[in-house]
Formats: sequence, structure tokens, C-alpha cells
Amino acid sequence: MSGHSKWANIKHKKGKADAQKGKMFTKLGRELVVASRACGGDVNDFRLKIAIENAKSANVPNENIQRAILKGTGGAEGTVYEELRYEGYGPGGVAIMVDILTDNRNRTAGEVRYIFSKNGGNMGETGCVGWMFEEKGQLRIQREGIKLSDDDFMMLALEAGAEDIEIDEDGFVVYTTPETMEEVHQALLDQKISVEESVLSPVPQNTLEISDVDQARKIVRLMDKLEDHDDSQGVYSNFELAEALAGEDL
Repeated sequence: MSGHSKWANIKHKKGKADAQKGKMFTKLGRELVVASRACGGDVNDFRLKIAIENAKSANVPNENIQRAILKGTGGAEGTVYEELRYEGYGPGGVAIMVDILTDNRNRTAGEVRYIFSKNGGNMGETGCVGWMFEEKGQLRIQREGIKLSDDDFMMLALEAGAEDIEIDEDGFVVYTTPETMEEVHQALLDQKISVEESVLSPVPQNTLEISDVDQARKIVRLMDKLEDHDDSQGVYSNFELAEALAGEDL
């Protein structure tokens, strides 16, 4: 999972910049609308709870959160969004998947296809790379404020049902199955451990190491462009940056 984590770290830092520009508010708002519609606005529904927590972590105002939930339940006029997943290949043959929320699938499909082709990739048919990934729950926890040692934290998460834990200088990423994500999430909260971000998303079963810096830059540029698309909710790939590229400006 290390390759995914390295990209997740890149995306995570980028997400902070997006939030400053207001883009992240829009994406989080759409997820609130869709999650609310799926459960009828039940705030005890896990997907909606996670959407609310993620929005609050990004400092989305409470009135924006409530407005999005109201739109989802049909209590206010709003755009109807459709959930889609586009798949394709990037430079070097890396697999890429893009999660989309759109009100116009034909427009979005054309725009995403254009981004792929203009940046050294190509969009494929549904399922062309999906088989390379598994859906996993991912809980990101900042190190700050954690009183447990790394070993004790790992033991807590594993006993709660986590499959794997990655540790870096910023904190932890806890991986779960979709079925155990809620249970692990609650176990952390019960220990007063704040979860900064919770997502259910594809994780590659195997990674493709990229050691050429020019190729790495092309891949990251394509990922950036896809991430920047207004309808993009998440971008995932199976590439892993070689250790030799650590510190390179990508």
C-alpha cells in the first residue's frame, strides 16, 4: 500500500491548498448532498456521518453543511448529482481511476477524456483497470495530540478490526475493509482519538514503481489535472515513486 500512501500524501497536501481556494468546500458539499439523499437525511447513517465529519474538519460552515443535507433530502431546490467512476491509463501505463459527481455525465466524460489525452494518458472502458484495486476504508489521524506510542496505537487499531496501519512523520493511515470501517472509526473516537479524514476508496493490490523523474512529473501532472476538475471527488492510481525520487520537485 506504500505507493498509494505516497500519492495520498501528495493529494492530502494539495487538498489543503484547494480548501483555501474554496474548491474543497464544493466537493465536500456535493458529497453531503449525495450521502444525505441516499439515507434520507438520517444523521446516524455512516456515510452521512463521515461526510459531515470531513466537512467540519475542513472548516466548512455549519450552515453550509445543513443546507447541503437539506438539498439531499429534497427540502431545498438543488442540482441532482450522479455518481460515476472513470478509468484509464496514464504515462508509463499506470492505472488511474477518477470518482465523479456530476449533473451532466456527457459533458464531464468529454472533459475527463480530454484531460487524459492532453496529458499522456487515455481514458478506457469501465472495468479496464478496476480489477487492479480493492475498496478500502482509510482513516487519517494526525500525530499531534496522540498520547499512545506507535505500537500501542497499532495494537488498538488492529484489535478494533483494522487490516493495516501506515505510519509517517505526520501521523497514521488506518486501512479497513468496507465492512469494518465504521467499527474501527468508532473505536478510535471512543479513545478520544480524532479522525482527520475518513474515506472509502480504491487501493491498488499491487503498485508500479516509477523511477524516471520526467515520467513521474507527467503522471503527477495528469493526476493534478484530474483532481482539479470541478466534478472530481477523488483520483487514485497504482504508481509508486522510487526512493531515488524523494525530494524531487514533481
